[in-house]
Amino acid sequence: MLTIDVSLSTTLAGHQNPIFAISRGMDSTTIFTGGNDKGVVEWDLTDGKFKRILCAVPASVYVLYPLEEEGILIVGLRNGEVWFVDVEKQALIRKTQTDKGAVFAINVFPEKREVIATGEEGFAYVWSLDTYALLYRFPIADTTVRVIEPYSNMKQVAFGDKNGFVHLYDITDFREIAKQQIHSLPVTALAATDTSLLTGGRDAKLVRVAQSDLSILQSITPHMFTVYAILPHPNLPIIATISRDKSIKIWDALSLSLLKNISIERGYDAHRLSINTATWVGNQLITAGDDKLIKIWDVSAEEN
Repeated sequence: MLTIDVSLSTTLAGHQNPIFAISRGMDSTTIFTGGNDKGVVEWDLTDGKFKRILCAVPASVYVLYPLEEEGILIVGLRNGEVWFVDVEKQALIRKTQTDKGAVFAINVFPEKREVIATGEEGFAYVWSLDTYALLYRFPIADTTVRVIEPYSNMKQVAFGDKNGFVHLYDITDFREIAKQQIHSLPVTALAATDTSLLTGGRDAKLVRVAQSDLSILQSITPHMFTVYAILPHPNLPIIATISRDKSIKIWDALSLSLLKNISIERGYDAHRLSINTATWVGNQLITAGDDKLIKIWDVSAEEN
């Protein structure tokens, strides 16, 4: 059994509106955040301070995806635009566009040198990372697709839609392999482990499904409201979840037993409104949400 210790390292303030997206920086010393402020902000984790506004954007930021090796940050916007921003030069390299509605999810297939995004209308768009040309456009669902999660083998990719369905596709030719309704409300989080796929939904459920056919293996109710992210630790056998219920929870990755509940009610200087986004940077869990604050948590684990 693991004993988890969590302490608040820093709170970063400066956003004037809710934060919807957070990502690692180009190295472990920075992060990027975005939301209703119509700008992407870079923060210095070493000093715990605002660093700069990377770029102004014409609409709310819903998703950020860093390409560390390229020095590029991909930005998905409410107006359907996908921006590729050179971080060092602080310059917009290319701008692409979905057909309709907001961009909620972005991911990358490194071996294929492709980036994938989903538009609000349920279509997926795949662009070349070399030329930025649109390579594929295909329908996943007749409703919004909020999350994309490639498997670690990079042979399959999972999508989660607003009707509670998870769709599994082959990355090679984007052929659907399996489709299963996992949640009674929208799928809002996906995380692939080496052995299974974890899904979270607006129905407040956390479900473990088989990677091959999406059959349900385990289901728990980790939060009171929407599960907005499921975050396996980069090295430790633990998983963090965040929720609209303002709490952060740490789970045993194998058993899904609760190891730590981080909330104001538990005595932490935690978020006072919905937690919308989070990421791991080493052993620090970084969370942000509707209270316009970014909180950096030091997390350590000890085997009993």
